[in-house]
Amino acid sequence: MGKLIKNELIKLFKKKSIYIALIVVLGFMIFSNFMYKSTNNVMYNSYIYSEQTLNYLQEELDKLDPKKTSDIGMYVDIKSQIELYELMKQYENGSWQQQIINQDLPTYFKEKCMYEYGEEKDLQKAQEAQNKIDEIKQKLDTDDWEYFAQLELQQATEKLANIEEQIKNTDDKKTLLSLNQEKEATLIDKTIAEYRINKGIKYGQDYLNQAIEDYRYAAQDIARLESSEKELSYEEQKRYNESLNLREKSKYIIENNVDLNEMNLRRVLENFFTEYGIFVIAILVMIAGTIVSEEFNKGTIKLLLVKPYSRTKILLSKFITSMLMIIFVVLIMGIMQLFVGGVIFGFDSLSAPVVEYNFNTNSLQEINVLVYFLIQFLAQLPMFILLATLAFALGTIFANSALAITISLLGYIAANIINQLAMSYNIKFLEYFVTMNWDLSQYLFGNLPNMEGMTMSFSIITCIVYFLIMVIPTLIIFKKKNIKNI
Repeated sequence: MGKLIKNELIKLFKKKSIYIALIVVLGFMIFSNFMYKSTNNVMYNSYIYSEQTLNYLQEELDKLDPKKTSDIGMYVDIKSQIELYELMKQYENGSWQQQIINQDLPTYFKEKCMYEYGEEKDLQKAQEAQNKIDEIKQKLDTDDWEYFAQLELQQATEKLANIEEQIKNTDDKKTLLSLNQEKEATLIDKTIAEYRINKGIKYGQDYLNQAIEDYRYAAQDIARLESSEKELSYEEQKRYNESLNLREKSKYIIENNVDLNEMNLRRVLENFFTEYGIFVIAILVMIAGTIVSEEFNKGTIKLLLVKPYSRTKILLSKFITSMLMIIFVVLIMGIMQLFVGGVIFGFDSLSAPVVEYNFNTNSLQEINVLVYFLIQFLAQLPMFILLATLAFALGTIFANSALAITISLLGYIAANIINQLAMSYNIKFLEYFVTMNWDLSQYLFGNLPNMEGMTMSFSIITCIVYFLIMVIPTLIIFKKKNIKNI
């Protein structure tokens, strides 16, 4: 058996098609890594105004008459927007000042324009609004971002004290529920303001501000779900876990001042099977789908079968070789990405761990990137084995390489559709379908599986059953196959 496997490996490594496929993958890796590096300079959020927008607003404003009652409301809205954008123009695009202007000043500009052009004109109130704008502008010009963080903290603290006082004096359940929800939202605002002050996080559009926004969104979603009086559905439980994962990762980014989402070598390796899984499958299907069928097509199967080995040993040697190629393909592609990513990004990022939230321990877990790569490979292994086995079975039974490769790749593509249908419409019988079970990464770190009631042992058993359904008939048919007319 060992000699047969060795011979099969030698034949495979002589095939030009494998090297051509790997060269194509290498080209794609170089292109995608260059693209990822270029996107690292793209800002996370956008507060960018445009001259076109200003010109359009000015044109619309010119069509209105502030003396007409019917035009006043629209005139005030557009005029306040123009003044807001005019102020934003004075600062660099993407600056923290633009964020504050967009966040804090629209109300003051609206008030100012309303008291200047509205039905109830009040020049004193208009001036008060202008004074507030000037006060804020002075803080913007002196780069005093901490003023706004302290202001947010103060407002949140005062609001929190007010809410707690209302809670003490309220017995109505509906009102208490509303107040507690408002309290949770205010606590989140207070926590974020404290993060800004304690960690020195200036307003802006960098990864720390993105982490703050992610933290806010996730924490608010968690608070909403936790305040629900009804038992959470399975989909809501999964959403809760996703938000919990996002909140804790965002917290890690903020507290450790590290960008977990920056596209670098570590990040690409972390998502290796998402990025390049289709190429791994295509090469494996090509190998497994042709390893037997080509013997029939070339007529060399007769020479193979006259050797002093049983048909079972011959077929098993080819099948084992196909399985061994899974390791080779993943290993060589991993090394290719390591080299390409190292050249483009540098190797420094490999010292940073992959961070995952472990729902079994309810804590963040730091994992070496190469260990994480291995964990993901083992989790994806059933899918690789089953697709390669499908291609191998079709190639052996029908002696048609094109059929084996095409159906196997279509099966992989259809798997995503089947899985989405099963999860979207909760089609319970589809949990017994192989595509719902062959990706074991759904169970990693205590995550909830695709469908309620599924377990890792159930998925492994399901994969084994489908594996045997393909392998046993293939072996029987091959043993009985008539090769006289080949």
